[in-house]
Amino acid sequence: MEKKYIYDFGEGSGQTKELLGGKGANLAKMTELGVPVPEGFTLTTETCNDYLNNDKKFPAGVWNDVKKYIKKLEQQTNKQFGGENPLLVSVRSGAAISMPGMMDTILNLGLNDKTVEFLAKKTANPRFAYDSYRRFIQMFGNVVLGIEGHKFEEKITEIKKSKKYQEDTEFKAEDWQEIISLYKKVVQDTKGYDFPQNPEKQLEQAIRAVFESWLIPRAIRYRRICNIPDDLGTAVNIQSMVFGNMGETSGTGVLFTRNPSTGENKLFGEFLMNAQGEDVVAGIRTPESIENLQTVMPKIYAEINEITQKLEHYFKDMQDIEFTIEDKKLYILQTRNGKRSATAGVKIAVDMEKEGTKNKKEALLSVDVESLDKLLHPKLDENLDKEVLTKGLPASPGAAVGKIAFSSQKAEEMSNNGDEVILVRHETSPEDITGMDVSRGILTACGGMTSHAAVVARGMGRPCVSGASDLIVDQKKNIAFIKELKLEEGDYITIDGSTGEVIKGKQKTIPAEISGDFETILSWSKEFGQMHVRTNADTPKDAQKARDFGAEGIGLCRTEHMFFDEERIFAMREMILSKTEKQREKSLEKLLPFQRTDFIGIFKAMDGYPVNIRLLDPPLHEFLPEKNREIEALAIKMGVTFETLKEQVLSLHEVNPMLGHRGCRLMISYPEIAKMQTRAIMEAACEAQKQGVRVFPEIMVPLVGVIEELKFLRKLMEEEIRQVFEEQGMSVQYKIGTMIEIPRACIVADEIAKVADYFSFGTNDLTQMTFGYSRDDVGKFLPEYLDKKFIQQDPFQTLDIEGVGRLMSIAIGKGRKTNRNIKIGICGEHGGDPKSIDFCFHHDFNYVSCSPFRVPIARIATAQSFIRKWQ
Repeated sequence: MEKKYIYDFGEGSGQTKELLGGKGANLAKMTELGVPVPEGFTLTTETCNDYLNNDKKFPAGVWNDVKKYIKKLEQQTNKQFGGENPLLVSVRSGAAISMPGMMDTILNLGLNDKTVEFLAKKTANPRFAYDSYRRFIQMFGNVVLGIEGHKFEEKITEIKKSKKYQEDTEFKAEDWQEIISLYKKVVQDTKGYDFPQNPEKQLEQAIRAVFESWLIPRAIRYRRICNIPDDLGTAVNIQSMVFGNMGETSGTGVLFTRNPSTGENKLFGEFLMNAQGEDVVAGIRTPESIENLQTVMPKIYAEINEITQKLEHYFKDMQDIEFTIEDKKLYILQTRNGKRSATAGVKIAVDMEKEGTKNKKEALLSVDVESLDKLLHPKLDENLDKEVLTKGLPASPGAAVGKIAFSSQKAEEMSNNGDEVILVRHETSPEDITGMDVSRGILTACGGMTSHAAVVARGMGRPCVSGASDLIVDQKKNIAFIKELKLEEGDYITIDGSTGEVIKGKQKTIPAEISGDFETILSWSKEFGQMHVRTNADTPKDAQKARDFGAEGIGLCRTEHMFFDEERIFAMREMILSKTEKQREKSLEKLLPFQRTDFIGIFKAMDGYPVNIRLLDPPLHEFLPEKNREIEALAIKMGVTFETLKEQVLSLHEVNPMLGHRGCRLMISYPEIAKMQTRAIMEAACEAQKQGVRVFPEIMVPLVGVIEELKFLRKLMEEEIRQVFEEQGMSVQYKIGTMIEIPRACIVADEIAKVADYFSFGTNDLTQMTFGYSRDDVGKFLPEYLDKKFIQQDPFQTLDIEGVGRLMSIAIGKGRKTNRNIKIGICGEHGGDPKSIDFCFHHDFNYVSCSPFRVPIARIATAQSFIRKWQ
């Protein structure tokens, strides 16, 4: 069937926004609903894609069709394109997904040196006609011809000064004629040719410009930020012009059917009399509040009220509407679902359900889950001025203010003195855990969105900016530089982990609030969320916070994070540096009570829910000091020479530690570590159960890639568990499973499932190993890969379905084939990402697990996945 490339507004109502773009589809629907819409037609998104994929040539027959639709528009309006009663049109872009500000509108197309005179005569308003022509030359020159806007603005400013005008409304017809001459000279001087006079040529150039604007840097950048596919293309809407600048009975405005900041059910917007649309948003004149239109033109205001209610009821969402009044007649130029703050989004969803506009499912689907992060963390007061020093990656949301500390030790010291601290490091390591815990926020020069700093900060609910490449940290001198600015320990800075901004000095923050409306949305998500949401938590405090947010267990408890306070780290280092098994066991005996106490607290916080505890995962060198002065201090404490200890520390160094002696490999070499941790978990479970707590411990073995690894460790752990149960005179239910994070484990999952009670996908490492990307260094090249479209999104933020997802699918299928009862979960950072959660839902995962502050988001995302599947 031959493609239809063009639809007029009257015939397009049955088509999708993917074909007509959001703007075109809505114009067609408004025409069908009887809303006063200026006539026009739409070139489809397929036209755009075919044009761009065919060396920027129109598909066969399209230009002839455009001319036919212009003829039809002439008949509908009783005007002529280039004639004595001139038909003027606007040319607007319109993708399927709203991309505000990405591609500029062209107004008044069809004006030239002759038609402007016809328009002046026809309207008996020369000032209006020449004002419209100068606007067209300026817009066309900037948007289509690529002339910098300031070259036109300078001419207006010169005339305004010479005439001593304060406002553009003071310009007379002859003033605009003078500016038109200056504008045409700008075009001639800049481009080397005259401003085009043929309306058909103007229209052709404008359509091409809109199609090609799909590929301009700001459009590409916006799509990157919002994860909009590059292959959607944009439609082009050609619409007959109506004029708001024909005098004081004309005007233009923009409004939202509800307040986009608060969600209040009240018209919110602005208008200007005797103005065209861009005047409202350009800041040249100060608009009036939409409420004042009730006094200026009460009939028009009443009509707007009636239409906005009709549109909101039909589209079942808050609308963002542009309108024009031409000589007391109202026209609606476009409507779309309005962008809103997180607070407003939640309130609007709840209010519309109460009002009967939406049912619960529709209300839940309308909530932008990603925006909800902003409701769970402190934020900056947006009304205050700020000096942004640099920008890194928005690694963990929220705003934090504090004094700079360049080491964990200094952070603890400053915190103990009552200071609020920002920990500033080149990059963090597990050794920094206590400093991170006492800090208000974390800033690193290196690392990506799933670096150590980012992952731990999100788990703790601390704001974090990572990968701030302009930041140079000198740890030896305890100073840092951002470009030319020197920062010293104790200096105040502010970081915004929601935007990645690093801001000079102290800024005011506003505490987070979970409103009653948010609680209502969360309660609805319970009705539809079939997949459980757990949390990644390593302390009783974090576990309780997640429980308060509705977590149904712990999907990842990282035991290595429990070893870093002063007393524990010394025993840990003693164990690592021991030369014999007996010495290691002696040190492990010191650590066992600490682990047991932590686990009891976590079991209590998660009473009645499963707690998945991962055995020690990092390589041992991460627990040892790196700097000579720290090694020397430890040597004195241990009663050995500096040289001896330094040699031992160096002997544990690995060329590629993340692929080295860690995880299950470490415990196979040192089984006493696995025994101690297993004992601590089970003794804690027994003690908690004695206190009336319902415990469901799960022990997870990390980094398994060979079935024999899990067989060996399971046998070892079950012998220890039996011994603990005999000593305690009781037993508890438990599971032993593995973290699937190695590609080989996915391929042989049918074998591994024979000895595993559950799989938990560690997608951070699985992504690293599948791509061969270091998550700490990926920031050096990932932006270029995204810009060049090698990949569509950051695979450490949103699951790579084609590669990593395919491996996961293989593992799930194979695992369930040999073990029908195997449980499936995810505990990597993707467990809190809505798109990744949708993948998990469609693969029948038992649960997803994410950091505590992502739990509400994950709960709503799982409910949305359910609704989308069954609606």
